[in-house]
Amino acid sequence: MARIRIPSTIVIIFVTVQTGFLLFMYARYSSFMTQPEEKTSQVHILILSSWRSGSSFVGQLFSQHPSVFYLMEPAWHVWVTMYQNSAKVLHMAVRDLVRSVFLCDMSVFDAYMPWKRNLSDLFQWAVSRALCSAPACDSFQRTDITSEMACKTLCGRYPFSKVEEACKTYSHIVIKEVRFFDLKVLYPLLTDPSLNLKIIHLVRDPRAVVKSREQSVKALARDNGIVLSTNGTNVEDSKYKVMQEICRSHVQIYETATLKPPHFLKDRYLMIRFEDLVRDPLSEISEMYKFADLSLTPMLKSWIHNITHGQGPGKKKEAFKITSRDAVSVSQAWRNALSFQKIKKIQEVCRGAINMLGYQLVDSEKEQKDLSLDLVLPRRQNQFSWSSFNPEH
Repeated sequence: MARIRIPSTIVIIFVTVQTGFLLFMYARYSSFMTQPEEKTSQVHILILSSWRSGSSFVGQLFSQHPSVFYLMEPAWHVWVTMYQNSAKVLHMAVRDLVRSVFLCDMSVFDAYMPWKRNLSDLFQWAVSRALCSAPACDSFQRTDITSEMACKTLCGRYPFSKVEEACKTYSHIVIKEVRFFDLKVLYPLLTDPSLNLKIIHLVRDPRAVVKSREQSVKALARDNGIVLSTNGTNVEDSKYKVMQEICRSHVQIYETATLKPPHFLKDRYLMIRFEDLVRDPLSEISEMYKFADLSLTPMLKSWIHNITHGQGPGKKKEAFKITSRDAVSVSQAWRNALSFQKIKKIQEVCRGAINMLGYQLVDSEKEQKDLSLDLVLPRRQNQFSWSSFNPEH
């Protein structure tokens, strides 16, 4: 049999190239493996809530802060694109998008917005002060209090690349989401060393939530279908099945975070009730800011006072807008707006959440209408805080 002789110089060159390639790949692998161990200098805050619970208001409390890059419900794009799936199926896609946003990697939106796009293609982009001020838009300064209308008028045509550019210049990245129903889904983010994640869990009296949802029935119909796994069929939720799932999720999230929680949740979970927030805004906001390593500015204090001391509960067409309202009146409006029959049904499907979150059930229409009867129970000391946490118990 004929033998092929390969010159020794070629063998040496081949071995050298192969060795160099292996060393290069090893270096890349080592770099990849060690990179996540580097702690980020940014702070990541996830406002975890449900529809019509005051989360847009809380989002604005962070959005208007000059140190915060804020996005409102970026996972909306996931649900709109994949609406035939259930909320549970979409959890991982939503989580992956949220992680990418926290890391200022906006290429994740390519899967949901494949066209060439501007800032205005991002869901509710104009409520983000960071996207209405430099470097995203030249019309406002970071210290300005921006309005959605002015931002839409002046900043919408800026390129989408400005989202990522702006994100990288902030110390705090805050995302508000209503599309998580299980805290355990977020464990990979809470244990990800490339993130410095804290969770603010915002809840509201389910009876008040229903009253607010009734102002937005059509807007919520598609999301209801995803919650109830109807394969793309819109649902108006007249039987409160969605509310039942929402209440169940709040109980699950709260219990997971407070009853024998994993060690990595220590000092990274804060429960806030909307009713406490509107009754004593500066105190509750100061608590949230302290939790998030932020401080109130005089301009923010003035804005917060004005936004919570308006006249009346707001108009129906303002259901998804942050306008100056009598916030305490808003929180009590359900007591006169809903029939007692509706109240009884809501209390049936959400009894566990109402009890656990610190609200008082009503047994009659008289109790419902008697506004001197406070249905928001005093918050027990340390009920929603980590100061009493002991990993050994």
